[in-house]
Amino acid sequence: MKRFNFILMLALLFPAIGGYAQHGTGESYAPASGQEGKDVVWVPTSQELVDTMLDMAKVTSSDYVIDLGSGDGRLVITAAKRGARALGIEYNPELVEYSRRAATKEGVGAKATFAKADIFESDFSKATVITMFLLPQLNLDLRPKILDMKPGTRIVSNTFDMGDWQADETIELELFDTSHRTALLWIVPAKVDGTWKLGDGQINFTQDFQNISGTLTTAQGSVEFTGKLNGNKISFAAGSVRYTGTVRGRTISGTRTGGGSWRWKATRVEP
Repeated sequence: MKRFNFILMLALLFPAIGGYAQHGTGESYAPASGQEGKDVVWVPTSQELVDTMLDMAKVTSSDYVIDLGSGDGRLVITAAKRGARALGIEYNPELVEYSRRAATKEGVGAKATFAKADIFESDFSKATVITMFLLPQLNLDLRPKILDMKPGTRIVSNTFDMGDWQADETIELELFDTSHRTALLWIVPAKVDGTWKLGDGQINFTQDFQNISGTLTTAQGSVEFTGKLNGNKISFAAGSVRYTGTVRGRTISGTRTGGGSWRWKATRVEP
């Protein structure tokens, strides 16, 4: 009787012990949809949407995929099964351990790794593909850091957009068991905003993320244009002449066509 009273007293004094045990610890832990996290509640991404997101990003064995807020690790594990190196950054230590065990069980523990960390304090600049299932404001908070990544980096989000940075591609699946069925892809554009010297003339670019406009000025006069950036690939049409090229830091070089084909090269003047 005394032993029973002692155990009852501990249960009354420390109710959290009982509550913690209900959720499981160690290998018995299993995440529950809707559980609270640091910035968001955790909701699993369907495997169909995981596959679609990785397909949109054209993930191959040469990629380094980083999932921001990796949850149960399924996207990281799926990327690793495609041969990519993949890292999940997750704040919840139980989810991190759960994901590590799952990766080992699936035979991809060497390629699928997980770190217990805050995504806002993490360096993910080496990734070739970023995936995430966050909230709109968190996407916007991360956007400046993402736009500073290497041009051509692919960014894929489950459901939520990047504000006025329009997605390059959007796919909505016909899934009836979840409201999260949309994948959005962005490709980080090179930075060209400003003035560039082109032979004896110049190009003035105005950049709105991947969309560009501006004025090309030569001895023959000035022509306005609009165009696009796809990573470090640039294309625009000035009058009857089409310019395509590659942005490499402070230079752009490529081919112009229209009544013939010529090479062109521009050098940044400012900023």
